[in-house]
Amino acid sequence: MIDTPGTIDKTQSLALEDRYSSRRLRLQTLVRLRWLAVCGQALTVFIVAFWLKFSLPLIASSSLIAALAWVNFYLTIRYPPTHRLGPPAAFALLGFDLLQLCALLFITGGLANPFAALVCVPVIISFASQPIRYSTALIGFAMVCITVLAFSPFPLPWFDGVEINVHNVMQFGVWCSIASTMAFAAFYAYRVSLEASQLADALAATELVLQREKHLSQLDGLAAAAAHELGTPLATISVVAKEMERELKDDDRFREDVMLLRSQSERCRDILRRLTTLSSEGEAHMRRLPLSSMIEEIVAPHREFGIALELIEKSPRKDEPVTDRNAGIMYGLGNLIENAVDYAREKVRITVEHDHDKVLIIIEDDGNGYAPDILTRIGEPYMTKRQKEDTAGGLGLGLFIAKTLLERSGASLIFENRDPESAGARIRIEWPRMLIDANSTK
Repeated sequence: MIDTPGTIDKTQSLALEDRYSSRRLRLQTLVRLRWLAVCGQALTVFIVAFWLKFSLPLIASSSLIAALAWVNFYLTIRYPPTHRLGPPAAFALLGFDLLQLCALLFITGGLANPFAALVCVPVIISFASQPIRYSTALIGFAMVCITVLAFSPFPLPWFDGVEINVHNVMQFGVWCSIASTMAFAAFYAYRVSLEASQLADALAATELVLQREKHLSQLDGLAAAAAHELGTPLATISVVAKEMERELKDDDRFREDVMLLRSQSERCRDILRRLTTLSSEGEAHMRRLPLSSMIEEIVAPHREFGIALELIEKSPRKDEPVTDRNAGIMYGLGNLIENAVDYAREKVRITVEHDHDKVLIIIEDDGNGYAPDILTRIGEPYMTKRQKEDTAGGLGLGLFIAKTLLERSGASLIFENRDPESAGARIRIEWPRMLIDANSTK
């Protein structure tokens, strides 16, 4: 049971749609961070004004802090704690935070203020949680703000009679320091957040695919249960059909209809009998199978695409592993074989080898192989560069799912190109023999 590429593409698109909502910033998180900012700003102003007794515009500073607190209080009573912000709303709130902080810094010394580096915080939050276009606009706005701070006419609060004059070269150095820190931290936060989000979405898609495969493998049991439930009413219909045939055998108007009814009821009973026999007598055959049978079942759907499939068994079947039907292994191997068939020129070779220590499967095709830049990134989710000219297999979500499912079963995978004299790609999948044998005892 192998999913088609269309199924994988649909699963991938659903995961991409879910990513938009999963990256929405929760309002309560932002509110808590803002209350922390309010407390920090108020404490700093209090210490500077009343403990150190530095001269600063106390009313203007208090008004700016009160404005941030008022907006935060309004958001708290206006929206529920579970409310999530859309990108425009998050951009507006983070932009307001940035503007309020820069205004407070502007009247307290500009870039000479040691707290000027806090301008980076709203930008980092945006790059960690918001779409890139909104985050780019916010960092542009932040760059304008720190540039304005460099021309602040207000002095840094200090001891009476002492004025701190920061040289223009030092101002420029501080500007460069804040700008570079902001850009680096924002890019780092964006990459880490994006990779974590992609990995979470891809793993969710993997679980959906595995659940579907397990569901399909359970359909034979459901069919047997349905056959058992339908047996009693069908037996009643058969008995009534026999009575009608006996009573109406001399009536030419109904004789053929009654005979047809009885024959069709007997046919239904035969079908249900085969289903129940398949469940009771062949359950072990369906649930447990030798390695060679499992490989042949996986390979069979791919023999009709004009590519020769060569199956090589290097080890005798007498001692081959017998394992439970594992939906993850069957899907993973099927996807890798499908990729090899898609990008092969004429032939795909599948080599199976086993001994007392390991089970090894090698999938080789005669295509162009993996491009060097792709080879080091195989297995990452949402790699969409899939061109026949430079790759030998699907490099999107499908390959990530296959690799993840096989690794969950205990396999180790190696993706490589074949020898220079033999063009094509090679995938080595190896399990410890004890893991394969253990499946058959579960």
